[in-house]
Formats: sequence, structure tokens, C-alpha cells
Amino acid sequence: MAEKPSKRPRRAQTPPSSSGTEQGLSLERIVATAVAVLDADGLDGLKMRQLADRLGAGAMSLYWHVSNKEEVLDLALDSVFAYRGPPPDTDRQDWREDIVHMVEDWRASMLRHPWSASLLPRRALGPNILVRLEHLGQSLSKAGVADRDLNAAIWSLWNYALGATATRASFARSADDRSAAQQRLTDSSERYPTIERSRLLLDDDWDGTFRKGLDFLLDGLTPGR
Repeated sequence: MAEKPSKRPRRAQTPPSSSGTEQGLSLERIVATAVAVLDADGLDGLKMRQLADRLGAGAMSLYWHVSNKEEVLDLALDSVFAYRGPPPDTDRQDWREDIVHMVEDWRASMLRHPWSASLLPRRALGPNILVRLEHLGQSLSKAGVADRDLNAAIWSLWNYALGATATRASFARSADDRSAAQQRLTDSSERYPTIERSRLLLDDDWDGTFRKGLDFLLDGLTPGR
């Protein structure tokens, strides 16, 4: 996944002046509105004409700021992954808490913006995402991960965050549904003794499970630390 070259055409003149809300049209406002549309309607709900209507602008006015819908998606995706770093009272020498905070924040961003998890593997990596990966790489290096293992460690954490988010979304079931599914395991406990005993399908501690799994992963990435 590499950064895409800009496809925005060279403009020989400034946008024509207009009245009303269109005068306040800006790239930042376009991106923020696109994120709101994606949050509400998903990827299929983002259409350039409807985006322009929501902004109170003409459809062609958008193209003074963005080249096409693909650029809007790239910008919207990158905007939701802006990372402000750990809380000020975090010990900057504590690489583990630094990684935990960043990966948990990453997951929280994807849960707030469900469309982003499915879009992320298919888009160019924008600056906010690259900053996260750089910060993650620095923290892993601080933890003692050798350069030869750094890429595997970074992608392992990336895959864990993406996979956990997708699993959380796909298992959005009611308590009654989960109880019924667990009962089916109980009824067939001779075939599924381990997951029946662990009450797997009743476990809805998604945050706790994510953190524990992250701890397991970090223990494996940094043995002896």
C-alpha cells in the first residue's frame, strides 16, 4: 500500500465567487461533511451530488477542492485516524502503555466510524495513518524489537486491530440471541466441550477481551521484557 500521486488538475484561476453557504466551502468542511455522511449512510451513501447538496453548494464547486470521490474517500479515511498521542500524564518511557493506548485508540476510531475498517485495506495510506505506523514502529524499537522483525510486529498489531474490530461488528447480537446460541453449544457439548465450558458465545466483554489479547500479543513480540 503506497501513497497515491495527486490526481487533482492544475487550476489556472481561482474558484468563481458565489453567494450563500457556498462562500464558506473549504476542503476541511468537505471532509468533515463526508465523514458525517459516511457515519450515517455508509460507503454506498456517499455521492458527490448529495454531498454538494448537504454543503449547500453546487456539485461542480466541490471540484475546485477535490478531484473526485476517490480523493474524498482518501481524505475522509485519513481524517478519522488523526492521533493526538497518549494522555499528558503517561510515562513516555513506558513503551508498552504507549502501544496499548495507540492500538486501543485505533480500534475506538474504527468503531466510531464503522466504514473505515472495511475501507482501510483498500486505500492509499494518508499522513495520519503513516504517523501512527511510524509512532508504533518507534515504540516497538524502544521495546527491543529488532529491525529484522519490525515489519512483522507492526503488521501483527495492524491485523489484530482490524480483525478485532471486524469481529466486534459482526457479532452485534442481542443477549437473547447469544443465550440461544450458547444453549445450542450446551446441547451439543460432546462436540464442542471446550468452547461450551468457556461460555464463549455469552462473553460480551469486548473491551476487556481486546486488551487481554493485545497483552498476549505484546508478550509474544517482546519476550522477557
